[in-house]
Amino acid sequence: MYIDSHCHINFPELAVRMPEILAKMAENKVTHALCVSVDLPDFPQVLALAEEYPHIYASVGVHPDYEDTPEPSVDQLVELSAHPKIVAIGETGLDYFRLQGDLEWQRERFRVHIRASRITRKPLIIHTRAASADTIRIMQEEGAGTDKGGVAGVMHCFTESLEVAEAAIAMGFYISFSGIVTFKSAKDLQAVARAVPLDRILIETDSPYLAPVPHRGKMNEPGFVCHVAEFLSALKEVPLATVAQQTTDNFFNLFKVVPI
Repeated sequence: MYIDSHCHINFPELAVRMPEILAKMAENKVTHALCVSVDLPDFPQVLALAEEYPHIYASVGVHPDYEDTPEPSVDQLVELSAHPKIVAIGETGLDYFRLQGDLEWQRERFRVHIRASRITRKPLIIHTRAASADTIRIMQEEGAGTDKGGVAGVMHCFTESLEVAEAAIAMGFYISFSGIVTFKSAKDLQAVARAVPLDRILIETDSPYLAPVPHRGKMNEPGFVCHVAEFLSALKEVPLATVAQQTTDNFFNLFKVVPI
């Protein structure tokens, strides 16, 4: 079985197809999915999905790309994350690719999420793009990792270097690979995936984006996460059943989810 550790099935283009989305998950042996929050106004939709479907979990957080959106406070994140189906804080982090100029607000928002994670003891879902040095620095300064009393989490949709992966792993974090790793152009990322130990890997779709080969260019969905596992199996020369079982175990271990 497989778990999609990061998706956005509350987004309108997927939400309108929910019966089909759930059926494709079942068909492809995707037993659970984590629907990830990107802002507070849409958080009720994320939570509603988790409340309706036993095998769907949710997070609470505000994505670094969302500039004109209500800013979360530590207390607010702590309060919202108290719901039993909320298993993580995020997604949060830094993105210097899409936004430019003075991004101190983005760094402060990241710190708020880390502080909420430390209080709630719920793992972080971290997004980093073109900002890896500051991302790792703030994680260390705020004690995000288990090495400094935090609860760690996952570096989602990972596209950075092996050095960044190793720095995150040293703090107790997992590395999550999306459909990007299946792209022919992703040779550097594939080398990273080959080097990261399987017991530190999660798989995800980040749907509706980044559909893996053989669905590249189409709308992504949680049922396609099996193709990420299949690619990693071939890349690492490990049986597919081993990849499926280990990434599933990793999900349950990180998010403290009891399998249903």
